Amino acid sequence: MTTQADLYETLGVARDASQAEIKRAFRKLAMQYHPDRNREDGAEDRFKRINAAYEILSDPDKRARYDRLGLAGVGGGGAQGFSGFEGFSGFGDIFDAFFRGTASRRAGPQRGSDLQARLRVTFEEAVFGTEKQITYDRTETCTDCRGSGQVKGSQRGTCPECKGAGELRRVQQSLFGQFVNVTTCSTCRGEGTVVTDPCRTCRGHGMRRSTVTRSVKIPPGVDNGAQIRLAGEGDSGLRGGPTGSLFIELEVEPHVHFRRLEDNLVYELPLNIAQAALGAKVKVPTLESDEAELELRPGVQHGEVHVIRGRGVPHLRGAGRGDLLVRTHVVTPTRLNDEQRRLVEQLATMLGTPDLPKGNGANAGFFDRIREAFT
Repeated sequence: MTTQADLYETLGVARDASQAEIKRAFRKLAMQYHPDRNREDGAEDRFKRINAAYEILSDPDKRARYDRLGLAGVGGGGAQGFSGFEGFSGFGDIFDAFFRGTASRRAGPQRGSDLQARLRVTFEEAVFGTEKQITYDRTETCTDCRGSGQVKGSQRGTCPECKGAGELRRVQQSLFGQFVNVTTCSTCRGEGTVVTDPCRTCRGHGMRRSTVTRSVKIPPGVDNGAQIRLAGEGDSGLRGGPTGSLFIELEVEPHVHFRRLEDNLVYELPLNIAQAALGAKVKVPTLESDEAELELRPGVQHGEVHVIRGRGVPHLRGAGRGDLLVRTHVVTPTRLNDEQRRLVEQLATMLGTPDLPKGNGANAGFFDRIREAFT
């Protein structure tokens, strides 16, 4: 015996489900169990029950009578169908959208694939910019047949499978009458024509692999991992479609002296204890051919940061350059001769035990950034 809950259970919805929820559940199940898409045993019977349930629950008046009286209230005579069920008004447009919507069209122009490549540059080339050559493989339209796949001067033949349509149409019967299932022709891949006299160069494919070399302009200020796009340098498109792009990822070699911190350069300046204690004028190397002069006050502490303005990395987007950050590194001697040891011991006696430095607030912020860059 059929109970009131049967139709709701068939659609997998609650008894208080909204009309929108009922419609969504029906569409999902109908797509799953339609006999033209599901060849499993019992799929057709399940499909009939789904339609029968929806035919009642989608109609507010029928649903109300069903909720009060069960199947008897809607004239139901059995578990699989109801009187007058053959019509199913309103279902045709739904399944037209489902099944006709999947129909393929004749293949048109198709954009070529994008390609990726890596390019290694020196630290200086990344900072100041340069122009490099890159060699890579890509797919190009065959120049001999101009992409037709056919020997030059001959014509492609009509596809024998689809008769030039580029698609195959199959009329199918369903509970709602006839509908047309349209698919792309697998023989000609939707083109409607086939190669009858293959090009000797590309062997009928219309495309061929080629090794090309291109110039790449590296702008000043790029960093490791930056990407440069060369439009139109990827794979050629199909059937007259546009060419893809080449995306180049830069790999910047490390520098022997400098590290990069955003648009600043970081340099570790070694000092002996005499320079640190007495102060000194020192030469600091730069990425250019010259050296920068830096005057250190007496009592320089290990880890202090001194700024040389405008000697860093050019700003990639905008004018100007970053700074050169010079971090002092007081080097403690590990080997002393007798005279040096005597002098150091004498100095230690005279100086006594030093107090801990209070530090410099401005330098402390720089030090935190430098420490993060070096860890």
